[in-house]
This record gives sequence, structure tokens and C-alpha cells, in this order.
Amino acid sequence: MRTRHLLGLAVVAFAAEASAADPATVPAECRAQVQNALKLLEPALPKTARKILPGTIGTIEHAIATYAPPRLHPVDEGALGPVKPNASCPNDMGLVASRVCVDKWEGTLDEKLPDGSFAPWSPYTIPAMDGRVFVARSRPNVVPQGYISAEQAQAACKEAGKRLCQAVEWRATCGGSQGYAYPYGPARVPGRCKDSGASPMLTFHASTMRRGWGKTELNDPRNNQLEGGLAKTGSSPDCVNDYGLFDMVGNLHEWTADPNGTFQGGYWLDTSQHGEGCAYRTIAHDFGYRDYSTGFRCCADPR
Repeated sequence: MRTRHLLGLAVVAFAAEASAADPATVPAECRAQVQNALKLLEPALPKTARKILPGTIGTIEHAIATYAPPRLHPVDEGALGPVKPNASCPNDMGLVASRVCVDKWEGTLDEKLPDGSFAPWSPYTIPAMDGRVFVARSRPNVVPQGYISAEQAQAACKEAGKRLCQAVEWRATCGGSQGYAYPYGPARVPGRCKDSGASPMLTFHASTMRRGWGKTELNDPRNNQLEGGLAKTGSSPDCVNDYGLFDMVGNLHEWTADPNGTFQGGYWLDTSQHGEGCAYRTIAHDFGYRDYSTGFRCCADPR
């Protein structure tokens, strides 16, 4: 599916998935897809010791249940791993529900050089597909990597001894141990995460908007260098959950391991078009798609 960026906000939208809809108005198979997502998520969320009743307003379950794609597109949710008592994670990752390690910050890339050393890759540049090897990194106060496909993100995570997060793992992580609708709590607080800013598409590519923006415009290196646009990792200090993970809503979309193509969490110009906060999900792009708004973070099994 081709991407089109809606006029004033330049948000990512899709022909097969205009915006998330009220589940009561969509086909039965779309409602079933939402219910399946909730069922697979359930084991990661405690039934007791939550400050808000499970499934009520302000929870990730309610946020998911409130939205559904208007047309069915397959989503492989993946599966939650078992609870591992006394588990631990590397320092650049947080331990989530004793089930999975998740990067604390949105991913950046190092290029692995022929001599075995590493060099930072420009986050404003598409990762070259010429045999180079890239390694995913999780670091604070750096510009995260946009312009990346799920296929490339998956390979970079693997080089780091990690993997892309399963879709269900990502959602189980985002709202923290309380299963909130947002990383920081139950209600949206504008500006708490990087959820607004300058539109590079309208700034640099307004003249070609009428004919439709293609790969060249959407992957222009200038897009993520515009002042007021993409932010450095961790620069929204209150956009953090109680697992210590930053920017899971806003800044960049984050690819998951769904081979059908799913990214989650929204980016700095859209955190509600396809679901609210931690429930935000975009489908209908293939695993090789990329544009300036697509980023990633890695997961790993606990030790």
C-alpha cells in the first residue's frame, strides 16, 4: 500500500486503513481481530494490584477495544514468553513483567566495518542495501533512526543479539506494569511525549502534494532534520513508563516483528489516527516499507 500524508497534519494514513474506527461499525472479522489481540495481551496484565480496573477507560485494553481497522488486514500478534523468575536484562534494556527485555530508547544504527570496528550511521540516511552490516543500538540523547524498513530493523536487532518485538510484546510493554493507555498514565497529556511539531512534508514538499508524495519525498534526508520535528531519544523525560522505557508513544513509529507489516506507537505528528497512545497501530504496509517516520526498538529474551 502507498502512503499518503493528510494535508495539515501530514499524518501517515493508508488507503486500506483510513483511520481507526469504532468497532461497532466495522466488519465482524475486524472486531474478531481486536478481540484476539486483547486475548493474547491478557496474560501480561495483572488482574489485581492495578490502580484502574482492567478494561476501563485509561487502560490499554480499553484503548485497544475502542478502535478497529475498517478493513481486515492480517496481523501476526506473536506470543508472550513465559514468566522467568529472577530474570535480568542488559543495561540498555528494561525487564517487562519478567517476560521480555525491551530497549530503553528508540533504535539507532552502527555500521560494522570490515576490520570489525563500528561507526555510527547517519540517522537521516536510508540504511544502504549493498551488503553493509548494521547493528542496532539503544542509546539516550541521540537522534533515532528513521527511514528504516522492518526487514532492516530485524536484521540490525539480530546483529545486536536481539530481535524485533512481537506486536503483543510491544503493547504489553508500552503502558507499564499498570497497563495504562499511555506510558505515563491513563489520560493523554499533550506534550508529555513528542506528539506534535513541524511538518517536513508541508515544509519541503508542498509543491508535489497534489500529485501525491512518493518514495523520494517520503525518504528525503531533510525530513528528519527540520527544527521542531524529530527529537533525540529521551528528550521528553516524562514520556517514560515504570519499566524505564522512553518514547513508546510519539517521536517515531516503531516496527514490530509482524511479517505482514505493523508499526505501533505513532510519531510526532500522529499518535491517535489509528488508535490512542499505546493502542496506536498502523497496518497494511509490507515488511520492506520505509519512510522518514518509521523507526524501531529491539526486544530480547531475559537471561
